[in-house]
Amino acid sequence: MKQRPERQMILVGAQPAFNITPLLDPKFRPDEVTLLVSPDMQQRAGWVTEVLQQNSVRVTHWPVDDPWHIVNIRDRVLDWLVEHDSEVVALNASGGTRAMSIAAYEAFRSVGQPVFYVHPERDQVIWLYPASCTDSDILDRIKLEPFLQANGARVVNQGSQLGVPEGLQAITSELVKHVKAYAKPLSALNWAAQSADNPSLLSQPLPSSTLDSYDFQLLIDLFEKEKLLSQEGAQFRFQDQSARFFANGGWLEDHLYRLCLGLKKSTPIQDVRRGIEVEREIRSQPVRNELDVAFLANNRLYIIECKTKRFDDGSAGSEALFKLDTLTDLLGGLHARGMLVSFQPLREVDLRRAADLQIEVCCGPELAELTSRLEQWVE
Repeated sequence: MKQRPERQMILVGAQPAFNITPLLDPKFRPDEVTLLVSPDMQQRAGWVTEVLQQNSVRVTHWPVDDPWHIVNIRDRVLDWLVEHDSEVVALNASGGTRAMSIAAYEAFRSVGQPVFYVHPERDQVIWLYPASCTDSDILDRIKLEPFLQANGARVVNQGSQLGVPEGLQAITSELVKHVKAYAKPLSALNWAAQSADNPSLLSQPLPSSTLDSYDFQLLIDLFEKEKLLSQEGAQFRFQDQSARFFANGGWLEDHLYRLCLGLKKSTPIQDVRRGIEVEREIRSQPVRNELDVAFLANNRLYIIECKTKRFDDGSAGSEALFKLDTLTDLLGGLHARGMLVSFQPLREVDLRRAADLQIEVCCGPELAELTSRLEQWVE
């Protein structure tokens, strides 16, 4: 466009990212935004409004009674256009129902005002009218916290954003390099770390068959070298809660976080976090979930679930996959992506279920190829 619109109308729906991302790009950012809101989208409109106002965008609401009544929606949009007939305004037709998109497009087109939508795969503004406008990429300005907030989730806690210390990197590299050798010993260490969740950080005794295992002692040597734990007979005392967490599977989360941080230089990853605890309200009751690793790339949400325990329980793999599928949909919408990274192998039935749910899986010896798998996933 030759002139940046003074006002923009957006259609509130279930995919708020397409509403918000153009508004944070200086090329498209208007002076004021009007949300076309149906009664069933009042709560979502509130989430979007909060995020925009936090980014110094002025917001007004323009209600419609029925999100599927094309004639009434068109008349309401025309009323709004009449009020702003002396200004350059634009319509983002990406959100709302199809009826809202069609009606609003017809209204804007009838008075010669520009219309665009956000391409969900290309992360681009595509101009529908006029033909003289040039499509362009959207700057990736939004961060994870406001992205999640726009989807109704409040970040209440998150892990450290610092990089992973070299000593801990050495442990994770060794574990990933020798997955088969450490699979069984790591399960025993996980159990010890779980049982040490007490003020003394002292585990329950392990059986002599485990303690006498050569591979288990190699594993313990790795952790003792970095002063994460010490052996006291058949028990293990952890240095602190962070050391216990690291031994109880947190090392894989740290490994994923480090890889994703490194990929920011060569991929479209714009923001990455680990150990994110989010809170949502369901029937007026707060519900909390934790995301092991999450990042945004091209304004799309990616969630990674890390597992180091064995899936001995027949339902454990299915539960992890269904949880991941639900969270990606709730927190990122239809275009969010999920990945399950497991130190232990998954059953064939769970691999098929993951394929059905379009969830990426990287497990067992595949962890050695995790960097390239992440690159392919993002691209």
